[in-house]
Amino acid sequence: MRGFEYVRATDVGSAVALVSGDPGASYLAGGTTQLDLMLKDAVVPQGLLVDIGRLPLRGIATDGDVLRVGALTTMEELAADPVVAERVPFVSEALLAGASTQLRNMATIGGNLLQRTRCRYFRDIAVTDCNKRTPGSGCAAVTGAARMHAILGASAHCIALHASDLCVPLRALDAEVRVEGAAGQRTIAFADLHVMPGERPDVETVLRHGEMISEVLVPLLPAGTRSGYLKVRDRVSYEFALTSAAAALSIEDGVITLARLALGGVGTVPWRATEAERVLVGAPATARTFLAAAEAAIQDPFTVPGTEFKVELAKRTIVRVLRTVSGEQS
Repeated sequence: MRGFEYVRATDVGSAVALVSGDPGASYLAGGTTQLDLMLKDAVVPQGLLVDIGRLPLRGIATDGDVLRVGALTTMEELAADPVVAERVPFVSEALLAGASTQLRNMATIGGNLLQRTRCRYFRDIAVTDCNKRTPGSGCAAVTGAARMHAILGASAHCIALHASDLCVPLRALDAEVRVEGAAGQRTIAFADLHVMPGERPDVETVLRHGEMISEVLVPLLPAGTRSGYLKVRDRVSYEFALTSAAAALSIEDGVITLARLALGGVGTVPWRATEAERVLVGAPATARTFLAAAEAAIQDPFTVPGTEFKVELAKRTIVRVLRTVSGEQS
C-alpha cells in the first residue's frame, strides 16, 4: 500500500490551515473517490490527508426558497429529503441514479461536486499522453477508445467527461457553493465552479488550494413546476451516463413559461443548454418545440470516432425528458 500522512481535523479553521499550508495536502470526506485516486490509481501524489468527515458541515435546511445543504451531507440523505422530493425532484432522481446505495451512504455532496473525471486514460498512469495529468503531453483519448468521453467543451487538448449526475440538475437550478479558505469565505456561482479544459485541462475548478466547500445553496423551483432527470446508460445499475438531461418546465395554457435544461454525459463540465431554453420559453409544449430545443442544445460538438453517436443520442435524450416532464404524448 502507498503511504500517506493522516490527520483528523477538529474544526474548519484548522482543516483549512493544514491544507492551505501544504502544497501536497488534500481533504478526505466520504473517501469514495479520493482514496482510489491516491492509492489504487496513483494519479494523485500521496501526501497529507486531512479528514474532515466529522466537522459540523452536515445537514439540510430550508431558507425561504433556497435549500441549504451542508457539504458533508451524504447523497442518500439529500435524495431522501422531503423538500427535495416536492420542490426539486430531479435532484433526488439524479442522486438515486448516480451510485449504489452503499456508495450513496458514504459519498458526500461536496465530494460529488469535486469528483475527478472517470477518463480511463487519466486514471491509468501507464498512459503517458494525458494533458490533465501532465500538461503538454497530449490526449490519448482523442485517438483511442472514447465511448465515455465528452463532445461539448471538448477539444484536441482534452475530451475527458465530467461524470457527476448531481451536478446536472444543480447546473440547471443556478445553485451556488460556499467555500472556506485561508482568505476567508466566498460564494461561487455553480456555473463558475468548473473550468472547461481549454489549453490547461489540469485546472478543473476555480477553487484555490486549501479552499473547501462548506455548503451548497440550491434554489427551489416555483410551486407547480415539473422536473425530471433522464440517464441513458449501458446498464441500469452502477454505470455512468452515456447521455443525461435534467429538465424543469412550467406550462400555462399549453405554453412554456419557464424552462431549465442541463446535460450530462456529454460535457467536460456540467452543461447548461441555454440556447435550448430560449427556444422553449414562450413556445407551445409540443414535440416540434422539443425537437427544435434539442437541435439548439447540441451546437458545434467536438467528436472523435468513438463519440459521434452521442450527438444524436443527446438530442433524443433531451426530447424524451421534455416530453416526460411536460406530459406531451403526441
